[in-house]
Amino acid sequence: MTEMLSRPTIGELQERAHGVGHDYAKGSPHIRHHSVRERVISAVHTLVGEIVERNGQCRVLEIGAGHGTFTDHLVAAGARVEVTEMSAPSVAVLRRRFRDSRHVTVAHDPEGKEIFRSEPVDAVVCVSVLHHIPDYLAAVEHLIGRTAPGGAFLSMQDPLWYPRRSHLSMSVDRGAYLLWRLGQGQLRRGLATRVRRLRGHYDESNEADMSEYHVVRQGVDEVALQKMLAPAFQEVRLQRYWSTQSGVLQAWGERFAPPTTFGILARKRR
Repeated sequence: MTEMLSRPTIGELQERAHGVGHDYAKGSPHIRHHSVRERVISAVHTLVGEIVERNGQCRVLEIGAGHGTFTDHLVAAGARVEVTEMSAPSVAVLRRRFRDSRHVTVAHDPEGKEIFRSEPVDAVVCVSVLHHIPDYLAAVEHLIGRTAPGGAFLSMQDPLWYPRRSHLSMSVDRGAYLLWRLGQGQLRRGLATRVRRLRGHYDESNEADMSEYHVVRQGVDEVALQKMLAPAFQEVRLQRYWSTQSGVLQAWGERFAPPTTFGILARKRR
């Protein structure tokens, strides 16, 4: 019982993984690579622009904003943004970065409870977030309920559900990850993490395992998300694409490799 009580929470593990001085861009394809970053930016501008044109405003809830890479684009597109973030050091960066902006408010959300408030929003944006949430389907169901009529839901940069992927897709993805680790001088760490995952053994006190929670549940079920969103929105568009940390392998994979990652945009809340 004492051991169970002493286990760190997901919020604590996220803070360890994204502490002071953490470089979000280093291991984040959607920040590092132009092609993946532009995919997110284009989706952000599309959803905000459509809502602003119709309503004259767009209230966005951005979950897990990191250091605000895409918050800037939401504001530039015309949104007023409420940002939530689990990591206290990241919150400090966000508050400094947007201290002069009337269009951004930042909430420290170490327990992940801010999303369960009842205030309506015009759009929900989750970039590289859902795979960190243990019960992401329940979270999305609540967020659908908070989305105002005509609103939108956008999630980008989550790993496809492993059981639906081919052996080739998984092998190429894992190989690309290990090659990137080798280039970072962290091959031993990458191999140790991979061995634990292949054995199905996860260290619940290790942020390398638990902050990337998708390895525990085998990715994120994009089809289940699509089915959940479809009754609530007039249009749901699912995009599958290749994404990896290495710039060279990203360029190669976009031409030759099977998809590893997905984004989903739901428009016009009923």
